Parts: sequence; structure tokens; C-alpha cells
Amino acid sequence: MTRDMTRSGEPLLRIDDVHVHYGRVIAVNGVDLTVSRGETLGLVGESGSGKSTLAMAILRLITPPGRIVSGRIHLNGVDILSTGGRQLRQLRWTDVSLIPQGSMNSLNPVMRIGDQIQDAIEAHDRRQTKDSLRQRVLSLLDMVRLPARVYGMYPHELSGGMKQRVCIAMAIALGPSLIIADEPTSALDVVVQKTVAETLLKVKEELNSSMILVGHDMALQAQLVDRIAVMYAGNIVEVAPVAELFSNPVHAYTRHLIASVPSITERKPLVVKEFQRPDLTTARPKPELREVSPGHLVALDDEHSDRRTSGEASEREEVIPRG
Repeated sequence: MTRDMTRSGEPLLRIDDVHVHYGRVIAVNGVDLTVSRGETLGLVGESGSGKSTLAMAILRLITPPGRIVSGRIHLNGVDILSTGGRQLRQLRWTDVSLIPQGSMNSLNPVMRIGDQIQDAIEAHDRRQTKDSLRQRVLSLLDMVRLPARVYGMYPHELSGGMKQRVCIAMAIALGPSLIIADEPTSALDVVVQKTVAETLLKVKEELNSSMILVGHDMALQAQLVDRIAVMYAGNIVEVAPVAELFSNPVHAYTRHLIASVPSITERKPLVVKEFQRPDLTTARPKPELREVSPGHLVALDDEHSDRRTSGEASEREEVIPRG
């Protein structure tokens, strides 16, 4: 994984002023974001912050009552929001693919693993022979560190971590330019999480793809990403290179996300800080992001201090002693 953020040319993905609503609820509030070629971007925030909704908007997978109200999303120069029909189906998996959050529910329980991966390939490329398809699937299984015997197995015969790696194999089957991984290590134990994380890193490097890693596990983000965008209540409140964000978090919400990562070397109390979430059914201006250092953008107040106009901490703070 490269940590060099000085890339030339147009970004692979450009998101401009995207709004997504679920009925009266404003889930994504005018987000602007870019992903460079070869970059891994972390998209973090608590449940309900809008991060998964934004990821689904990139894939045009928002379903009713959700709707993309306005904005533009360009991938490889193609306007995704104005694309439809066959072109949109072709764009998915070949240009952008998804590693879903719930591998347990993403695989067909009555189909063998090899057949499921072959189906994904054949849906976009019918020119391959049966033998070449089989060899391609075996190569994909090897790439995600699964033995060849998995080809003939059913999902119920696999562990959670193996199922997740099958989903990764399906996502990379057509060599997409952008991979969206939606909390790929959720519901897995820490040992399996490490294996899945290493697999993600390996396939991303081998394919030279870009990746958006959606989640709230800040420790995992620190290991895998080049840059992090922090979402709160449908807004981007801070964006920075990963090392800069962890060493100098400016937004109050970002600081508390990082502080939530438990330490195994230091005994300290756990501080629980409540934030007053804005009314998501009321239209509100998106926060202005200002550059506080090269590549580090933060939603600041008028005084340019580290106090926040959105996500202001409430007065209630609870300290839970450890041990």
C-alpha cells in the first residue's frame, strides 16, 4: 500500500454535493469527496452517520424509500447518476464492486462456491469457456488465500472468515478500478479480522485498484488506509491523511472516535461523550471544510478554533473506570 498522496491527474472517483434522503430523513447532506487512483480511503463514523448510504449511492443501490435527491458522482469520467440500463449493469463489478457487510447473508446457500463466482463473471463476460472459467475461479480463490477444495463446497461448510474471503473473490473477479468494502470485518473475531484485512491489502495491491473502506473500527483503518474521511450526521466533518488524522485530530467527534480505541499498554478510564445530533428531518447547510494543514480539511466554526459548529459535545460526560 502506498502512503504517497502526491498523485497527478484527475481522481478516479469524484463526488460533488450528493444528497440522499429516506423519506423526510436527510441521510447524506451535500457530501463532496474524491478518491485518487490507487488510493485507499477510509470512510468512518458511528452507525447512522451516512457512511454506508454514501457507499450505496456510489453503486446506485439506494432502494425506496431512499432516493438520491441531487449531486454528481463521476467514476473514470462516467456520470453514474445519469447512467442506466445495460451500461449501469456493466459498470458494476467491472468498474466498481462491493464487498458486502454480511457475508453470512450474501451467498446463495444452495449453490456451490465455484458456481456462484462463475455466475458473477459470466453475467459480464460470456466469452469464456467452462474450463477457463474454472481456472479463473481457482486463481481468485488462491488470491484470497482459500484452498482449491472451496470451489466445490457450499456456504454452510465454510467459516465466517472464509465466507468473507469468498465475497472478496467475487468482488475482484472482473478487476474493478474501485472496490467498496462495507465493514468487511464486522461479526468476525480478531484473529479472523486480521486475516481478512491482510487479504484486502493483498488483492488491492495486486489489482492496483482504489478502495473505500467503510467502518467504525479506527484500529483497522489505521492499518489499511491512506486517508480518512469522518462522517457525522450525514456530513463530512474531517478529512486527512491517516497519520495526520491520528496525530492531530481537530474535530471533537474525530477525537472521540480515536479515543474510543482501547489500549492494551495503558490503563486509563473510558470516557463516554454524548453529542447532540442535529434534527435529520430539517434541511441544514453542509459545513464548510477549511484546510488546517496540507490535505487536512476540517469543519470549523467562525473563529477557526477547534470548537465545532456541528457535533458539539453535550454537557453529559461519563467516566467508566477500568479494572
